[in-house]
This record gives sequence, C-alpha cells and structure tokens, in this order.
Amino acid sequence: MTIPRINAVGYCAHYSTQGDWAFDAALRLSQENSLQLNVFHFLNDPYNSEDDTERRYSASELAKLAFERERELRLYYDERAGDYLEVGFRLCYDDSWRELHRCLAQREFQVLFLAYPNENTVFAGKPIEKFADSFVCPLVLVGPDRQDQFRLNSRAALLVERLGIPSGQWSQVEHVL
Repeated sequence: MTIPRINAVGYCAHYSTQGDWAFDAALRLSQENSLQLNVFHFLNDPYNSEDDTERRYSASELAKLAFERERELRLYYDERAGDYLEVGFRLCYDDSWRELHRCLAQREFQVLFLAYPNENTVFAGKPIEKFADSFVCPLVLVGPDRQDQFRLNSRAALLVERLGIPSGQWSQVEHVL
C-alpha cells in the first residue's frame, strides 16, 4: 500500500482549550518535519452550527468581518506559533465541507487537525465523528479531555507513525452511519 507524502498540515481554527491542543499538535508535526501549517478560519463557524445554512453578508459587512476575523486569527495563532514561520492563514468564505475539499484538492494540506470539544460536537452540520469518518483524507481529532488524546479516522490511522502519535494515546473513530 502506498502511503501519501505529507507536505502540509491543516488546522481549522477553534478558540477553545481543545482548539489550542489541536493547534499545538498540528504545529508540533509541522515543526518536527519542516512542513507548512495552514490555519483555516470560516466566517460561518462550522462547529455546532444550529443548521446547515450559510449566512449571507452584504459586501460592506463581509469586508468588515473579514478584516476583523483575519486580524484576530493572525494575532492569536502567530503568538502561539512563536518563531515558526511556515504558518499560513486562510479566511474561508464558502461552507466548510466544500472549502476543505477544495483546499485538499489544491494540496494545502494532506492531514487535517480539528478540535474535539466533546462527544456532542457538530462540525459542518454532522456529528464531528461522522464528519471525521467520512472525510477523504487523514483527519485527527484532539481532545476532549486531554491534549494527548487523539481520535483518528481510518486514513490517519494508516499514518500514525508519521504523525508522531504514540500508541496508547489514540483510538480510531468508529465507523458512523
């Protein structure tokens, strides 16, 4: 079996303890392997959205919101990244599922890290474990109780050694129908 090469790591911004853990894990993998780390932030938060509809903004609302969010994103994660310079930021306007697949197709990441705040978390309109299980590339959920607690989809489980996650600290996301 051919195992894909990892050139870039993706992380979806989530301002929480588990989000910090997920960012730290993605950053550590990036630093240890000299990889690009791309941080994605969505105008329509993909976490725990009440419905799957996308909010529409006027052009002036969008410009103001985009400026504020990108500034907040860069300030927060630049500080967390310290002196590691291979960190890119992307403000995403489209819905999370479609945008993440577009970024994957454009090779902006080969493995994606997401915060796992709790078992009832919804991401992109689906229970987060169902999203992880169905996502087309390696995906790592970090949390909910500890920073060394990882849930991997089946594609990530194939790369666990490359991801630097020790045995005993990860489990595989159960196949969710």
